[in-house]
Amino acid sequence: MDIATDQPSADLAVIALTGELDGSNFEQVIGAGRAARDGGASRIVLDLAGLTYMGSSGLVAIHSIALLLHGQEPTSPEDGWQAIHDIGTGAAADDAPALVLAGPPPAVHRVLDRSGMLSLFPVHADREAAVAAASA
Repeated sequence: MDIATDQPSADLAVIALTGELDGSNFEQVIGAGRAARDGGASRIVLDLAGLTYMGSSGLVAIHSIALLLHGQEPTSPEDGWQAIHDIGTGAAADDAPALVLAGPPPAVHRVLDRSGMLSLFPVHADREAAVAAASA
């Protein structure tokens, strides 16, 4: 999987994922989110348009980035299923969303839908719409 990060403004980062997001690389995605936050981003657009596959570990990566943006440390991947059980806990806030998802292909959208993640994060059809929403 390829990970590319762009920072269109001081407090907004866009992380684009290409390829397969699974157990072999989800910690790299969390690392990219952590690096963006540490670089000053308080909001992240996660561009999923280039994904060809996303397993349950991708859900953990998305949730972990949301927790990082809310000042919380995510559950350690070493805790196994606990990371899955914790999804939704503390990730959503009442104020403007810190994590916005962009362009998930149908297979990835289905994983987000069936897991309940669609109710936790705003999802936009493409990167441009997600960036505009995150910048508002």
